[in-house]
Amino acid sequence: MQTRKGIEESRRRGRGATSNAAGRYDLGREEVADGWDIPEDRPAFPTRVSYETPRSVISWNRSPDLPFDRSISPYRGCEHGCIYCFVRPTHAYLGLSPGLDFETRLVARPRAPEVLERELRAKTYRVAPIAMGTNTDPYQPIDRDLKITRRCLRVLADFSHPVAIVTKGVLVERDLDILSGMAGRGLARVGISVTTLDAALARRMEPRAPSPARRLAAIRALTRAGVPVRLMVSPVVPGLTDHELEAIIEAGARAGADAASWIMLRLPREVSPLWQDWLAEHEPGRAAKVMARLREMHGGKDYDARWGHRMRGQGPYADMVARRFRAAVRRFGLDAPTLPLRDDLFRPPARAGDQLTLF
Repeated sequence: MQTRKGIEESRRRGRGATSNAAGRYDLGREEVADGWDIPEDRPAFPTRVSYETPRSVISWNRSPDLPFDRSISPYRGCEHGCIYCFVRPTHAYLGLSPGLDFETRLVARPRAPEVLERELRAKTYRVAPIAMGTNTDPYQPIDRDLKITRRCLRVLADFSHPVAIVTKGVLVERDLDILSGMAGRGLARVGISVTTLDAALARRMEPRAPSPARRLAAIRALTRAGVPVRLMVSPVVPGLTDHELEAIIEAGARAGADAASWIMLRLPREVSPLWQDWLAEHEPGRAAKVMARLREMHGGKDYDARWGHRMRGQGPYADMVARRFRAAVRRFGLDAPTLPLRDDLFRPPARAGDQLTLF
């Protein structure tokens, strides 16, 4: 397996991708030597943030694989740099690389809370739970300063609107004051993703995400504050992390999670070559086994995007993982049904100048 347009390791310290190859809509970004054989220090890839004002912040989907039909994303790209992230191909729509650009050239939406409020006040809006973190992580490092996620949560709390959050970021603890109040009214739930308990492996696969132990601590903090938490074993990596399935579920249960879910590793579009380059560099002895298992579940392909298939795969190996998961959640008490988020409390708050009702 050869690295595709790889970039020297010293320049990508703390990053997940090994290359910055062009996306589907980009003209190309291959570096060409200028003919001068002069040694020079090459700078690392800094994190750059640009800004946009979206016309709409609520994204809608009709996927039968998902338990929600709407979501909001305060950011495009994600500094956590998880090499396996299935959202990487979306950066190609911006004319950027799904490789290093995805984790170093971020787009923030500072006006997202105001746009969200406008959309929730529309007379045609019908309430149902909104998901956050299903695209890029709302609690990635840049939110520490920008606080866009917190301001979006404040809007949802003011409207008594239900929200389900997915994150690896322990910055979620900052917003416990909002989340605990919403959870007390049945309006909020958080999912924490734990891929492995091996800190060294996590640092290589998810270079700027919090450590597994720190994520488990976040579960404890959330549950102590009354916020229900789902442990998400996502993704399960065959031949690399699959042996940890039961241990991760046990750790999540001990931390206070009340439910669990799992998703198999997905390699859509540009993610597959990025992932294989990462395997070649970090896990060369396991690379063939990992890819063989994935192709076994997808009819010989790296990935099959069909609904009802893409999240779990098919075949003996996928069935075995599913059986192990069901047995583990029963053993550790994470198989009880969870209460649905409430949508009957939704009410736009009054604004200055609004006519008050008599009743």
